[in-house]
Amino acid sequence: MDNTEQSNRANPLHLRPVRPMESGVGLPYAPENWPKPGDTWRWKAGPRITAKGTFLDRYLYPPKHLPGLSTETMRKGTAFRSRLSLERYIRLAFPNADVRKFFASFSWAIPSSTDVSGIGMKQSILPVYSSDEDPMQDNNGSDIMVCKAGNDKCGSLMMPPSETESMPCDICCSEPSFCTDCSCILCCKSVSVEHEGYSYVKCEAVVSEGYICGHVAHINCALRAYMAGTIGGSIGLDAEYYCRRCDARKDLVPHVNRLLEICKSVEYQGDVEKILNLGICVLRGSQRVSAKELLNCIESTVIKLKCGTSLGDLWNDDTPTIWSDFSDSGEGKDNDALQSLQDVTPIEPMPFNHEAEMHKLEEEIREVLKALREAQESEYQIAEVRLHAQKECLGDLYRQLEEEKSELSRRVSGSDADSLVTSVLKRLDEIRKEVTKLKEMEEVAKGFGRTPRGILEEYFHLTIEE
Repeated sequence: MDNTEQSNRANPLHLRPVRPMESGVGLPYAPENWPKPGDTWRWKAGPRITAKGTFLDRYLYPPKHLPGLSTETMRKGTAFRSRLSLERYIRLAFPNADVRKFFASFSWAIPSSTDVSGIGMKQSILPVYSSDEDPMQDNNGSDIMVCKAGNDKCGSLMMPPSETESMPCDICCSEPSFCTDCSCILCCKSVSVEHEGYSYVKCEAVVSEGYICGHVAHINCALRAYMAGTIGGSIGLDAEYYCRRCDARKDLVPHVNRLLEICKSVEYQGDVEKILNLGICVLRGSQRVSAKELLNCIESTVIKLKCGTSLGDLWNDDTPTIWSDFSDSGEGKDNDALQSLQDVTPIEPMPFNHEAEMHKLEEEIREVLKALREAQESEYQIAEVRLHAQKECLGDLYRQLEEEKSELSRRVSGSDADSLVTSVLKRLDEIRKEVTKLKEMEEVAKGFGRTPRGILEEYFHLTIEE
């Protein structure tokens, strides 16, 4: 047992589990009164969690007055991201300090409040500190990282850490299965990295010193929620995205411009059309010149695809000059470049086989009608079985009633006669209830779609989804 462990046992710290991206001041996860009384350090937990239930990423922020914070010992900004970098700084800036005593005064490991036992884990492709690089850190199993949302393709696992950190969030990110890096802020489902993540947008607005918003959203979710595209009224968007978390706006024209570059590496026409149609939805209605010209170009490209142009011919040697005339900001370089968009991608009459299109539509309609007929036949069979069963139930009751009435007619007095009267009245009541039930079941004559949900569930045993 080394001196650090002995010190920790002699001065136990109460380590409360924390949430991802949570931050705090002082003990138990940061020093206090070091190097001088009153000096307080800040700490922050990262987004990734090891299989042991502790955070793989944790940051330590020293008091700003400490010497040497602008040197290369600080890897990024003013936060220490590893014990090794912190130890090097302590030894350089405070050569007489007891390093082991310093680390024993607080806990470097931060336990997570997120239960990782039921979350899928993935072997990280990122380098982690090995025992050779950081001898003071226990690395057994530390190369196993998990995403809070259980997404094994989360950006925090697939890509190196960004130069800028996402802001601590105690609203949506406090949810146990919400991950800042991959959970859509609007629907809470994971975003997809397919085709370079074309389908989502990340808010990179700077919200405070050294922090960006960092929340992501499906573009389709944002369009449906009127938080993307061109929206009038008080929100006033023009081919932009509005972040619900930080209220920042993001220009989407550069994103659509990137979609065109992504399409060049996509092998299937259906995927290309899906990507381009997303760009059309984003740009439609915009009053900006660059957005209008880009929209015209994308629509022309979609027309070419529908008219039979192959992907190889679509991205010929002349086509790249179309997109290269747009800068990263999404604005055209000059009017000549914008005019060239229309010249290179005309929407004039093109070869179009209307007979083939009509045949395709006919096939689609035939399949729809076939499915409708099958659905109706299935409903008819269900209704037939249940209605006949109800009829048989009423038939049994009628037969029992006739028997009881016949027996009653043979007995004019006595206790047996009273009992039979009671039975006849009870049977009549049952028949009235079953007749009422049959009348309600006959509502299916209007079709299952127009029949009250309660009747379908109670009498036909059908589960109707919301």
